[in-house]
Amino acid sequence: MRPRIGIEKLGAYPGSLVLPMRALFEARGHDYTQIRDVMMIDERSVNPGWEDPVTMVVNAAKPLLTDADRERIGLLIVASESGVDQEKPISTWVQRYLGLSSGVRNIEVKHACYGSTASLQLAAGWIASGVAPGEAALVINTDQSRMHLGKPWEYVLGAAAVAVLVSDTPKVLEIELGAYGVHTNEVSDLTRPTPHVETGNSETSLLSYLDGLEGALDDYLRRRPEAADLDGHFARNIYHLPFGGMGYRAHKAVLRRGGTSGRDEVREDFARKTLHSLAFVRRMGGTYGASTFLALMALIDTDADLRAGDRVGIFSYGSGSCASCGADWSVRKRAKPCAPPGCRRCSTPGARCPSPSMKRSRRRALRSSTAAITIPIWPPLAVKKGLLVFRGMREFYRQYGWS
Repeated sequence: MRPRIGIEKLGAYPGSLVLPMRALFEARGHDYTQIRDVMMIDERSVNPGWEDPVTMVVNAAKPLLTDADRERIGLLIVASESGVDQEKPISTWVQRYLGLSSGVRNIEVKHACYGSTASLQLAAGWIASGVAPGEAALVINTDQSRMHLGKPWEYVLGAAAVAVLVSDTPKVLEIELGAYGVHTNEVSDLTRPTPHVETGNSETSLLSYLDGLEGALDDYLRRRPEAADLDGHFARNIYHLPFGGMGYRAHKAVLRRGGTSGRDEVREDFARKTLHSLAFVRRMGGTYGASTFLALMALIDTDADLRAGDRVGIFSYGSGSCASCGADWSVRKRAKPCAPPGCRRCSTPGARCPSPSMKRSRRRALRSSTAAITIPIWPPLAVKKGLLVFRGMREFYRQYGWS
């Protein structure tokens, strides 16, 4: 009898600031309906100066864990394409500020947006091996967009961290071991050649994503031929979401494999099986590897018809590239709220974010050739108490502290 392994707890941290897409589009002189209806994004997260991938990941995991959880965590994996140091792994800061044991094995993983799903699969295999009975794994993804303001893709990027506690007592999602498909192919689509450059060919990335979806499905059906009726096999489908609208394109590609191509049929099936999973990404923008887990959280939190035991097809993609899909058993449980208290709304010029505790503020303009959006930058003392904050550099070493 195979052990029951999966996600025991799942939480997220979306950052302190949120920028409404309507305000950004008006400032840039573009039609807001394009981002709302086609890209399916209403708001996007923005990191202030005191947040970075380290603070986000700690702030995502800290409220999730009890003292008992910390004692049984034996493996920590942090997946990110936004590393803050070329040598020192993010996972070491996480181990320290979460108060984990010195006996925890910790690593940082980089594989674009696929790293977090690969880490979940590695953690599940580690638990299934039985080498550390009773221990759990903490898998975290943390990413932020960089140096893109004024670029065509500034509307779809964002930031977030998700924390996943993986164990042999799954309360959120039970993984169906052995039910997966993989497709790997080298492609130069998106790249971060330096810590301050994020660029690439979005059209190549889109085509590579869809190729990966087709290839991963083919491999999945090779391993699970009984799933040939994809519509009947999966009660719900969720996808990696560089932007919300990509979920619709991916689901349409899956339906076409089963012979469903009519526009009304596709939209109806998408609304029933996938649309609920977009709820959080629509508010946070592109969150890289975190998006797959945010889609799962949104599905559990907003789909009233989802039932314990429903099989959920999960597709993950990472530039470079690697894609995988799997059939998982979803165990019905209310997910943690997406946004923590104290999230501030960014404003257009002339407006201010409400903050009773604000003593002073500085302003930073996000400029393009046409207009500017002004984001108030609050001093760390105005941040919600108990959050980890970045306090600056000292002789090349990063300094952190609690607000």
